[in-house]
Amino acid sequence: MKSNDFNLSHFLPYRLAVLSERVSKRLSSEYSEQFGLTTPEWRVMAHLSRSEKVSVREIHTNANLEKPRVSRAVAKLEKAGLVTKSVNEGDHRLIEVSLTPEGWKVLNQFLPNALELENSLLGTFSSEEVDQFYDMIERLHAVLDEDPKAAPRPKMDKV
Repeated sequence: MKSNDFNLSHFLPYRLAVLSERVSKRLSSEYSEQFGLTTPEWRVMAHLSRSEKVSVREIHTNANLEKPRVSRAVAKLEKAGLVTKSVNEGDHRLIEVSLTPEGWKVLNQFLPNALELENSLLGTFSSEEVDQFYDMIERLHAVLDEDPKAAPRPKMDKV
């Protein structure tokens, strides 16, 4: 293959990375402006909205964030009064994190904006195309799930 046969604009990993980055930056402009949150802080809060109490390790595994970024985000969120940390009763080595009432308030104020952005992006497709899009994403995940060299998919991302 000659190098001029390679078209970066049609290379799937590149296209997905660029799209993901653009969507993330667009969304982050909202939660940064409104609430002063960083992307890791938003992702931690969004993950916490799915469970009552979650360990830092579980957030790291399921929110696709490195442990130091999770720890820093949790520390900043705790300082801001948006999350609280507690020791797991069954395993005193585990620290569990949960949203405070103020954290839920911020999240509930922001979620309509996040969903509005999602709807504006997906609104360019018919409902059948949206279903096909998610099906294609799921099929790509399935290929990677079978690849021993691929990073594991977060448990909560499995449909």
